[in-house]
Amino acid sequence: MRIALFTETFLPKIDGIVTRLCHTLHHLTARGNQVLVIAPQGAPHHYARARVYGIPGLSLPLYPELILAAPTSPAIGRLLRRFHPDVIHVVNPAVLGLGGLYYSQRFQIPLVASYHTHLPKYLQHYGLGFLEGVLWTLLKLGHNQARINLCTSTAMVKELGEHGIERVHLWQRGVDTEVFHPEAASASLRQRLTSGQPERPLLLYVGRLSPEKEVGRIRVLLEQFPQACLAIVGDGPARGDLEKQFADQAVVFTGYLQGKDLAAAFASADLFVFPSRTETLGLVLLEAMAAGCPVIAPRSGGITDIVTEGSNGYLFDPESDPDFVAQARQLLDQPGQREQLRHNARLEAERWSWAAATQQLETYYREIMI
Repeated sequence: MRIALFTETFLPKIDGIVTRLCHTLHHLTARGNQVLVIAPQGAPHHYARARVYGIPGLSLPLYPELILAAPTSPAIGRLLRRFHPDVIHVVNPAVLGLGGLYYSQRFQIPLVASYHTHLPKYLQHYGLGFLEGVLWTLLKLGHNQARINLCTSTAMVKELGEHGIERVHLWQRGVDTEVFHPEAASASLRQRLTSGQPERPLLLYVGRLSPEKEVGRIRVLLEQFPQACLAIVGDGPARGDLEKQFADQAVVFTGYLQGKDLAAAFASADLFVFPSRTETLGLVLLEAMAAGCPVIAPRSGGITDIVTEGSNGYLFDPESDPDFVAQARQLLDQPGQREQLRHNARLEAERWSWAAATQQLETYYREIMI
């Protein structure tokens, strides 16, 4: 197949969407498909045997890492005419993705759209909650042009359907269980993440540092468990505020880690803490579990697809800090149970491969081409 993929976010940005796209490109091209990626400028010209075409854009003032690329470039139409795709896949259609919607109609090319970022729920964290209804209306107009819409969790399939988005299906999760593995644990990295006190319980957060991730909420755990320390892996617009907020606590900020270093961080921690209530899936949870790290997260969104409470992690009431503390206490105060959770978490992760997720995506592509 020849696949034109429009994405609002791609390398060099680091997040769960980019991780999924990179693995998807590897597996699509390895299976003989030809892929053209249309993304904001700044990405490499080629990735995993796929050609990447960058479109100029501007940084979003509230989120400088996010580049808004204009969908009106005439080069897009020329590219698509030369490439002659069998299918167009638009990832999170918002700005650049509108070009994918337009050209799928103009050239009569079957369209797939996938939903990865829960934008309506993000708005309240930027003081724009009053626009939530408007945004759902716009999302409905865009997504309903697609022959199939994909979500990465059953909770999001249900929610999009409730908001009038049609033809919604599940695109299963995936994780690299070879890179993320309990054997990746590193004594030297744990020494670094605990500021030279590896005997202390180590809490870990991995992800973007932005308001909707609610990383500051982890402070309540450090106040209740003064013997614990926290490592925050990632970067973003909220980093400066978080460094001030945690200045009096045993917290290490590492910036982004990737590959073996990231796997070692997961495998070396005692508890992965993920406070965000706006996740469509939460890929980092699955990476933590693959590395054998017990997880605690809110009972919200796509997270409930991943975490089976009491078996491979714990879920807390999204609106209750006392419940957040109580669930963390079950893990921190019971080392024996923590070891069982490590084992169960790894078993769950082993069920999900990127190869299987990409084969499922190919099946969806072929269905809409008939």
